[in-house]
Amino acid sequence: GPGDRGCENGALMDRFGIFLQGLLGVVAFSTLMLKRFREPKHERRPWRIWFLDTSKQAIGMLFIHFANVYLSDLTEEDPCSLYLINFLLDATLGMLLIYIGIRAVSSIVEWQQWESLRFGEYG
Repeated sequence: GPGDRGCENGALMDRFGIFLQGLLGVVAFSTLMLKRFREPKHERRPWRIWFLDTSKQAIGMLFIHFANVYLSDLTEEDPCSLYLINFLLDATLGMLLIYIGIRAVSSIVEWQQWESLRFGEYG
């Protein structure tokens, strides 16, 4: 009806949904590439280090994305709104928990002087 909002069940996995997800993935990757080329050359990480950093982010984002798509399709309600809620929770509370975890582990690594476990150090 005229008051309906959101999308129907299965809309995240139809042709347009898949196209839109792919397009957003290309935009996200292009943004990372643009960011890399906009860094000053003397501060730019080598390709290997950049790839290791971005691949960890990409794997995590893909896992969360597919989990959100799967969970959103389990409901009889609007899957797009549920996906958005899951994404926002991950982007706020999830990032806060990750930040706290990284700070705690970094403190323990510094305290114990475990050189091989320092974040961002690849040898």
